[in-house]
Amino acid sequence: PNGTLSELPDSFRALSSAIAVPGEISFSPDGRTILVTQKTTNVLLSPQNAIDVFKVDANGYASAAPLRNETFGLRPFGVAFRDDGKFLAVESFNAMPNLSATTSYQLNADGSFSVISGSIGNLQTDSCWVVITNEGRYAFTSNFGSGTISSYEISADGGIQLLNGAAAFMGDASQPVDSSYVATSNAHFLYQLLRGPGAVAAFSIKEDSSLISLGTIVGGLPANNGISGLAGY
Repeated sequence: PNGTLSELPDSFRALSSAIAVPGEISFSPDGRTILVTQKTTNVLLSPQNAIDVFKVDANGYASAAPLRNETFGLRPFGVAFRDDGKFLAVESFNAMPNLSATTSYQLNADGSFSVISGSIGNLQTDSCWVVITNEGRYAFTSNFGSGTISSYEISADGGIQLLNGAAAFMGDASQPVDSSYVATSNAHFLYQLLRGPGAVAAFSIKEDSSLISLGTIVGGLPANNGISGLAGY
């Protein structure tokens, strides 16, 4: 009642930094690990820029304390896993112009992770979210400050290379945030939440990763009001 930590439930788990400002929580494909990105640099801790990793036991409980892993780039935000345990982390570099990047990692059994491709830049501003296609070949990042979506190719070993920094442009004031990937038996789609106009943009993903606009739906969502969260099915 008075907010002391001793009165929090046993299931409560604290992050490694009191000023973490978590960006995303993501389970590994096997459900045995939870990653939590930290958008705030903590100069009093080592490493200063980190992703927390919690191990999940057979009963579904997360470890009491996380393993604080150093990130390759500055201000990790969104993460996305491939089925083989490799994952991507988007780095916004504190929204500095044209410096956003993506790093690929291999998650290890002990909760540590190893860099595969470090900070592959997209020449965009304030990248936030990332999705990976279901065959694990392509990834798309949403770039809040640039109003764009970037495309990356992922190799079999988890290495990444930039295909198109501005594979789609929704407008300077569109403010793309959360994105969602949906696959059907014969088509692949990317949906992008636009915080600025309060809209959702839809794209068809072609075999070569290019994005074909299917239009933007406006209405029913507040404009310029911090909307967040998008799920496709």
